[in-house]
Amino acid sequence: MRCRFASAAASLRPLPAEVRSQRNAVFSREQARQRALYPRIEKIEVSMHGPGLDGTLLIMNRGMSTPLSCARHLTEHHVKNSALALVDGEPWPLHQSLTSSCSLTLLTFKDSDPTLVNQAYWRSCAALLGQVIETAFKDEYTVELLSTPEVAVTSGAFCCDVVLDPQLDSWTPSEESLRSLTRGAQQLIHQDQAWEPLEVVPSVALEVFSHSRCKQEEVEQKASQNPKGTVMLYRCGDHVLLSGGPLVARTGLCSQYEVTALHNLGQGSWGVQRRAQGLSLPLQLQAHHTVWRKLRQRAEKLVRATNLCFLPQTVVQQS
Repeated sequence: MRCRFASAAASLRPLPAEVRSQRNAVFSREQARQRALYPRIEKIEVSMHGPGLDGTLLIMNRGMSTPLSCARHLTEHHVKNSALALVDGEPWPLHQSLTSSCSLTLLTFKDSDPTLVNQAYWRSCAALLGQVIETAFKDEYTVELLSTPEVAVTSGAFCCDVVLDPQLDSWTPSEESLRSLTRGAQQLIHQDQAWEPLEVVPSVALEVFSHSRCKQEEVEQKASQNPKGTVMLYRCGDHVLLSGGPLVARTGLCSQYEVTALHNLGQGSWGVQRRAQGLSLPLQLQAHHTVWRKLRQRAEKLVRATNLCFLPQTVVQQS
């Protein structure tokens, strides 16, 4: 009887490609609605801050211009190396529109204090890992991405928690499986795709994730924790995700990237829970292969979730 019910549920379940299409459609519709809120071109003043930029004033378009638009008015260096922004002192995705006059600082991995950029990078690497895992299996297998855990600096790896189809409960990933996931991530990095941000009210996010009760619960939780009552979505290619903090501008900012482990955490609320782990360094920071090998060995070990999420400073120092 249980098998028949499971089989019936599977037959009613939409294919992963259909779910991605539905999520994209809702994202695009809401994105267009928000852009339509600014039918007339209105000018805003953006006061730039940073090395060599203090005193620079840019006249930009309200609701249309982004920090990346501002970077394009400066130099190619700012366009290529900026990963995140500060708008009036608050972390701001490079692709998020500016809606009023403000102060703007462009952040890079080589700033004197790269903490915010490193946090966003580690979070982005986890998002990339989730995107790869979601599309790595055949259509007959379900993949449920859980809330992305925040990991401490000493853990040495970013993480992505996932529940796979019950048919895969006994599956143990091989080294070749991990290499295949790494190749998938490297393809997305090579494509240099943008992480498009979209701040939405919970009802929109619930519609985006209408096929995932797990994600709907996460939406409700994140909205309740935000004083504005909103949540932040991102889109990379055809993958829409929910994020607990800002992501960097694009996948091409990643350089060295490797999926190092897929641990079985045992039975959870949504099924057998697994923790995928990886290690990465951005384009501006490189590690010698011997250092990378040691870091990879550490990144294979199961890490525990905490409230911190940023790049290992030891990596930066040793590279």
